[in-house]
Amino acid sequence: MVVTKIIMTEDSDGILVDTLDDLPVKSFIRGSDPRVATCRGKLQNKRSILNQEINKELRLRAGAENLFKATKNKKLRETVALELSFVNSNLQLLKEELAELNSCVELYQNDSTDHIMPMIPLGLKETKEINFREPFKDFILEHYSEDSCRYDDAITEFIDTRQAMRIPLRDSSGVALLFKYFNQLYFVERRFFPPDRSLGIFFEWYDSLTGVPSCQRTVAFEKACVLFNIAAIYTQIGTKQDRRTAKGLDSAVDSFLRAAGTFRYIQENYTNGPSMDLSPEMLEMLIQLMLAQARECLLEKLELQSKDKRTIDICLDLAQEASYLAQCFSHVHQTITQKTVKNYVPYSWVSLLQLKHVYFTAMAHYHVASGLLQKDAKGLSDTTKDTLHFLHMESTSTQLNIRSPKDEKETKTLGKTHLRQSLLLHEECQRIQKICRELKGKQALNFVLRNSHNMVLQKYTENEYENDFRDVLDPPNIVASTKFQLSLTSPDFSMYRVRDLFRGLGPIAIFSAKKHWSAPRQVQLQKGKEHDEFGFSIRGNCPVIISHVDPNSLAEFGGVKEGDFIVAINDKDVKWATHDEVVTLIKQNEEYLSLKLVTPTDRNYLKPYIKPNKETISTYSGGMHSAVSSVKSSPLPHHTNPKRHSWNPFRKTFTFREEKDLFRDVILR
Repeated sequence: MVVTKIIMTEDSDGILVDTLDDLPVKSFIRGSDPRVATCRGKLQNKRSILNQEINKELRLRAGAENLFKATKNKKLRETVALELSFVNSNLQLLKEELAELNSCVELYQNDSTDHIMPMIPLGLKETKEINFREPFKDFILEHYSEDSCRYDDAITEFIDTRQAMRIPLRDSSGVALLFKYFNQLYFVERRFFPPDRSLGIFFEWYDSLTGVPSCQRTVAFEKACVLFNIAAIYTQIGTKQDRRTAKGLDSAVDSFLRAAGTFRYIQENYTNGPSMDLSPEMLEMLIQLMLAQARECLLEKLELQSKDKRTIDICLDLAQEASYLAQCFSHVHQTITQKTVKNYVPYSWVSLLQLKHVYFTAMAHYHVASGLLQKDAKGLSDTTKDTLHFLHMESTSTQLNIRSPKDEKETKTLGKTHLRQSLLLHEECQRIQKICRELKGKQALNFVLRNSHNMVLQKYTENEYENDFRDVLDPPNIVASTKFQLSLTSPDFSMYRVRDLFRGLGPIAIFSAKKHWSAPRQVQLQKGKEHDEFGFSIRGNCPVIISHVDPNSLAEFGGVKEGDFIVAINDKDVKWATHDEVVTLIKQNEEYLSLKLVTPTDRNYLKPYIKPNKETISTYSGGMHSAVSSVKSSPLPHHTNPKRHSWNPFRKTFTFREEKDLFRDVILR
């Protein structure tokens, strides 16, 4: 009896999947995880079904509203109003269900037991499989006039790479896989996607936030979606870091800056994206969100480094950094609440950003109070007093009018006022959390807010003394300031070099989808008594170009034209051959030469031809040759002055000798 061992494992999306140990293991491309394909596909199907139902309810609501406005029948209006209430109720339930699927705040957080403030990662865009084989093979045969079967392996490798790209790992190897596929698209786009026609290939991607599919035939859409997934993986790497250590915080900052730089690159280079997650407003919000989360990690690093000893000056620096971070989250919250963005992001994101704005404002007041209420803060230095003076904004009528305390009593009063404000703001954080159903169930967030509130409350209790009427006044606002200047890290494509899978088609600058040339033709040149030279010159590299054809020569009779590309010599492909290599091949054929030529129809790639002078080295000379070589043999002793026969193409009759000599020297196929 064969026993199959089934192991339950958890994939990168937090979903349990079954793996069979006794099944043969197929080799997969590095950086991909095929186990997550089925689970993520089910999640995507749920999103699609929910979006279809939401669109159906929206159409019903629009029709009911139009009917309500158009009719004057009272009973009918009551019926329509009742139907509208049911539709709105169903719509709200569907949106909440979709928000739960899209809300992945806790999914990619660090797995440590120490609870830390959660951050917002992004989910990846999904895409469907595409069969490139038939369109590519047809295009190779039609456009490049080559045997498409020679490129079966290259097409298969490209399809496998795209399949692996759909299920990348959430680490650096997954990022490398996506970058390699993106770089391969550079070659594929120029090889197979002409600007004036379509191959019938459509790229379909699902919105990462709403699950709505979008379809386009341009490779630019495919590139933008791949870059979006690269940025999304960076966000997941950043949120997965262990933020209890300085190394983990540095890695998180680097990941968030790379994500922001990638989003900026998409925003600047790819416009008019068909999906909402590629819109300029959404990308701008994501950029600001990643920068704010990077600053949050920097603040945590400052707190970690000064945990053992915090002087009043360090506390004031932390207060200004926290105030600046609160300002950043306030800006992100304003951006995300715009109509073009708010309707497409989870409500938990909006609530979390609002909560973080209040939370870090509370922490700014706490750090000021913590510094002012220290035992060694009785005698403030002049530098500290100046810092306090510029740290506080001008007071209003409801605020305490103390910017720089003059004595110990004012110092304690100002510190306690900041502490009281921090306590009130922490209570506001807990209220915001309870309003949002998704945030209410986040254990890490519950622990952080409860722990911070208890810390402030304990500090407030320790410093509680006789009541003062000034306790009812608010503290002065804290001036936001930072010492960190963040710069976005743009994607570095040069780190992930790839080879052109379709290199055999020739140099991409010449042999591309947007260039046109004639069908390849075979020209065979055979020297005879009347012609001891082939009669053409070449120049250039990869491919070599016919730069000059002598009048009444074998080359002219054979149909060689100036500007032709030499693609093969004696059935050997020379599209990538250098000038030296082509000259060497021609030297090896003293009497007979077979050329495969193509004539470009777009433009003439030749510069104005300069007739070779005495210094131009023949292909039969032993020295180094110049960029232009004359393909002529050395003159024979008994043919020092060969006689050239004029050839009239309109002449209908030939003598037997002339006809024999003509077809002996030039063979056309």
